[in-house]
Amino acid sequence: MLRASRAFTLIELLTVIAVLAILAGLIIGAGRRASETGKIARTQAELAALGAALEGYKRQYGDYPRTADAAQLLQALVGKLDPLMRDLHPDGRVQLDVALFTYDPPADPEKNANVRLVDPWGQPYVYIYKQQMSPWGRPDYVLASAGPDGRIDTTLLAGARLNPDAADNLDNIHAPN
Repeated sequence: MLRASRAFTLIELLTVIAVLAILAGLIIGAGRRASETGKIARTQAELAALGAALEGYKRQYGDYPRTADAAQLLQALVGKLDPLMRDLHPDGRVQLDVALFTYDPPADPEKNANVRLVDPWGQPYVYIYKQQMSPWGRPDYVLASAGPDGRIDTTLLAGARLNPDAADNLDNIHAPN
């Protein structure tokens, strides 16, 4: 009398391993998509907060910060620089709660002047002050994140907006202003 073998065959084992690999791939892919979606939502919220801070700054000083430097922008929004990037000392009003943001650590811990706010991908936010004497006709700004790929083409189109069709701008996230 022959005894029936209770072991798995090689094909059964390979089938189980293949099914587990497919399920693991689906779960990892869903996790990555959820992570990217969370980063995009966080970026949109931070850009909205930066936009609100810029509007408060304009109400206080009559203009937006006149800089393209991310570190100077942050110094202006925490009340240390006026629109012309002159030192205000302790007189300025804080427009932005930096504790809610991620920022680059300063190169020199004794000086916080080089700190920049960064998006969830570690890139500094892009701020462009639109000059009053420019073809735009009114002072304004462009505020954006370079997005997941970290690339941004800052060439402005008519109407003072970034080119959404540029290859480097396809995944950029813009402030609602």
